[in-house]
Amino acid sequence: MSVGAVILAAGRSTRMGANKLVVDIGGKPLIGRTIEAVLASRARPVIVVTGHETEKLAKSLVGLEVMQVRNPRHAEGLSTSLNVGLGALPGMARGALICLGDMPLIKASTLDLLIAEFEKNEELVALVPALGGEWGNPVLLSRSLFPQVAHLQGDMGARKLLQGRDDVMVMEIDDPAILIDADTPSALAELRGRIGTLSGDG
Repeated sequence: MSVGAVILAAGRSTRMGANKLVVDIGGKPLIGRTIEAVLASRARPVIVVTGHETEKLAKSLVGLEVMQVRNPRHAEGLSTSLNVGLGALPGMARGALICLGDMPLIKASTLDLLIAEFEKNEELVALVPALGGEWGNPVLLSRSLFPQVAHLQGDMGARKLLQGRDDVMVMEIDDPAILIDADTPSALAELRGRIGTLSGDG
């Protein structure tokens, strides 16, 4: 077991006005599509951090082989969910892909590229996918960085810890999905259109 995955799914979707993770996208909940992509990769275990509307979210996870952990402090911001997820990783995992729950277009092959590159470079503390120089998600964090992540507070992810470091690799990947999430109703509508086109039902 080299790299696990932590899927952050505890947020309140404040910009959406409703829980975007359980909305139907091409016949499946948005979060379900994201999880299926991660499960198709080499990342194990796959941990889903819940918090907001946990019971509603749990219905969307039925039948998926994931470990669910609840963040009782999810309202305090992203950093708390990140640390709950990392804390649930087994000790033999060298690192973790930090995945956003609202990235249903992400490809398992993209995740496997990140894992393979990380495994070849033991000195790396993180690996960041990029497209045209723009940083995307998911970011792969080495266990050696976890103690620093534990000090993050509020609605802050690990990106602040990664900028300007020689032991962080920014890896150009030809996959627009690393830059696509569903933070707003218009972004969600665009995702529906993309998935409809891919599946032939739109």
